[in-house]
Amino acid sequence: MHALMDHGFTVLGQKVSYAEFIGQVFALVVVYLAQRRSLWTWPVQLVSVTLLFVVYLSAHLGGTASRQVVIALITVYGWWAWTRRRDPVFGVVVRKGTTRERVAVAAAFVLGTSAFALTLDALDASWAPWPDAAIFVGTVLAFALQGYGLVEFWLVWLVVDAIGVPLQIQSGLYFSALVYSVFAILVIRGWIDWNREAKRAAVAATAR
Repeated sequence: MHALMDHGFTVLGQKVSYAEFIGQVFALVVVYLAQRRSLWTWPVQLVSVTLLFVVYLSAHLGGTASRQVVIALITVYGWWAWTRRRDPVFGVVVRKGTTRERVAVAAAFVLGTSAFALTLDALDASWAPWPDAAIFVGTVLAFALQGYGLVEFWLVWLVVDAIGVPLQIQSGLYFSALVYSVFAILVIRGWIDWNREAKRAAVAATAR
């Protein structure tokens, strides 16, 4: 791991470690696989979070580093959940969240961000506690909703991307900022595809 952190390459005058490069490329692959509802989403995610944990810890972003640990735990659950909810023809069965579920997610994001930001600030674990906390909570919620097969997880990812790009730039992680920008494009495509699949699944359920 030290070798991946200590070595890398330079892009536009900015150093990119191999750990950051591989971790973020794998994160992009995760979004691509999730869009297609592939079970490979989860093992690839485990590799990505392991590398990015070290990257963000070295950048003094305690919240963003901590989220990698939580994501790893949710990844194990998501892997298990997707193996239990597979359609033999169309892949993982997905659906739209109910109004109650959407309100619960919004409340969890606001309350969770506030509580975690205050914790990071008190522990001096991040130089940007509020956006750092928002990314942490948003990512945890996104992966949790993804594990449940809820379409809304893509919208949560868009919020994370909107906060993450400027934070990565200010942290000097320019390659990660570029990856977050690409994320946004893939997320929009994923939102469209999962909405289409949710409608198909709803029609199929009604016809039974």
